[in-house]
Amino acid sequence: MRKILHILLKVLVVQFLCSVYACTAFYPPASQPSPSPFYTSTASFSPGIKMGRGQEHNKLLIALIISSSSLGLIVLCCLCFWAVYRSNQSPKTTKNSESGISLPKKGFVQSFDYKTLEKATGGFKDSNLVGRGGFGLVYKASLDNHTLVAVKKIENVSQEAKREFQNEVDLLSKIHHPNIISFLGYTSEIGSSFIVYELMEKGSLDAQLHGPSRGSALTWHMRMKIALDTARGVEYLHERCRPPVIHRDIKSSNILLDSSFNAKISDFGLAVTNGMHGKNNIKLSGTLGYVAPEYLLDGKLTDKSDVYAFGVVLLELLLGRRPVEKLSSVQCQSLVTWAMPQLTDRSKLPKIVDPVIKDTMDHKHLYQVAAVAVLCVQPEPSYRPLITDVLHSLVPLVPVELGGTLRLTPPSSS
Repeated sequence: MRKILHILLKVLVVQFLCSVYACTAFYPPASQPSPSPFYTSTASFSPGIKMGRGQEHNKLLIALIISSSSLGLIVLCCLCFWAVYRSNQSPKTTKNSESGISLPKKGFVQSFDYKTLEKATGGFKDSNLVGRGGFGLVYKASLDNHTLVAVKKIENVSQEAKREFQNEVDLLSKIHHPNIISFLGYTSEIGSSFIVYELMEKGSLDAQLHGPSRGSALTWHMRMKIALDTARGVEYLHERCRPPVIHRDIKSSNILLDSSFNAKISDFGLAVTNGMHGKNNIKLSGTLGYVAPEYLLDGKLTDKSDVYAFGVVLLELLLGRRPVEKLSSVQCQSLVTWAMPQLTDRSKLPKIVDPVIKDTMDHKHLYQVAAVAVLCVQPEPSYRPLITDVLHSLVPLVPVELGGTLRLTPPSSS
């Protein structure tokens, strides 16, 4: 756009100079000693018009004024056009007068009407409740065009709740990836805010693993596919986003599954961008069992914090256990602490695998996944791999039809 305007201005200047030259060429200068024969003969054939030099200068002056005014008007129009273009390119936000929350303007993401969401959820009936978050509930909803969506209702009970809502809207309106939940729109009222997402029919990984079915729908290869999908989502946040994004709350309840068990990362209320996560900038947040030790103890947050949390999710997929298990009313046990000594022992590892998938995988693949999980949950962040390395380690363990490169050998006809 700048190039086009630059060329346009050049053309206008050239046209202006040409017009000036044309004017001076047609009207002879005052110092010219005598008019040309052609000039004299023309004057003699036009007795009613006196072609005096004073009039010539006046006409020249008028021509110059008209040319200059035209050029100035065109330049002014170009500048106005450029200003409008620049304003359209800059991010736009608007402030909700009722909630005091700055939101993207309409046209960038859809702004839903509260009445529409109330009707779509059946008045936020308990029968449509599909999940619970830190500051609110998630409902299944059907819009007027029969599109099924999920509506997160966030109670504006604190400034922290408002900040998380704002953060999630800001980030998800800019992030687009097959393994990141699709953000459809929002609305905000005095007491509550609402975010609308695509509906994930199979719910969360947490519900699938630790709910009534106890992971029975998740085969070994399906679990590896979910791990790979999640790694791809995290890798996008760390390596593809500019600036990079640290999720800060990777956990099985924030990994959602669609009807085909494709996994997508959700809940970006705690996410931060690179450069905005100094020790004094943000409050220590996360979920017990997934929080990296250096972040918990020293407040040190890096992309390796997400890698640690991913390692815990990988252990959940492998072992079918929760990240923190209650042993008694006063004692809890970390999955990482319990599993680490057994994960590195090849004789013990097959015995602690989730019974649902026990003896259903190639043991070589089992040892590889365990090795990746062990590296991810190392206490020292520098010993943990980058999420890109984790991704490359998982791709060969997932069948081609599920998004990996593993080619399953068909059973022998004999």
